[in-house]
Amino acid sequence: MSENETAQQEGTLGMIDISTTAVTTIASQAINQCYGVVGMANKNLANGIANLLSRDSKRGIDVAIEDGVITIDVYVIVEHGVRIRAVAESIQHTVKFHVEKALNMPVNAVNVYIQGLRMSKENN
Repeated sequence: MSENETAQQEGTLGMIDISTTAVTTIASQAINQCYGVVGMANKNLANGIANLLSRDSKRGIDVAIEDGVITIDVYVIVEHGVRIRAVAESIQHTVKFHVEKALNMPVNAVNVYIQGLRMSKENN
C-alpha cells in the first residue's frame, strides 16, 4: 500500500480526495466487528509468526485504488474451532458493505488471507 494512492471524485463543489489510509481505517473497524477474528497479521513476516491485533489500523490490510475501484487484501488470525470459510465470507461482506457505504465507491474485491489460528485459553 502506498501512502500516495488516493481516489478522487468530482463533486458539485469541487474535488474529493480519499487516501488509502482512510479506506484502511474503515476496513479495520469493520473487521473488528466480525465474529471469529482474534487479530491481524502482517503478510511480510519472515518467520511466519503473526502479531496480535494492535491499535495500528494499517497492520494486516493492504488497499489498492485503481480507476476509482477499490481492492482490499486482509490478513487475519482467527479463533481455533470456528468455521474458517464462514468467518472469511463474513469479513468480505462486512468490509465491502462498510467501505462502499462510507465512500460511495465500488469495492472490486476483498481478499481474505488466514495467516493463523489461535487456541482459546479454555482449550490449553
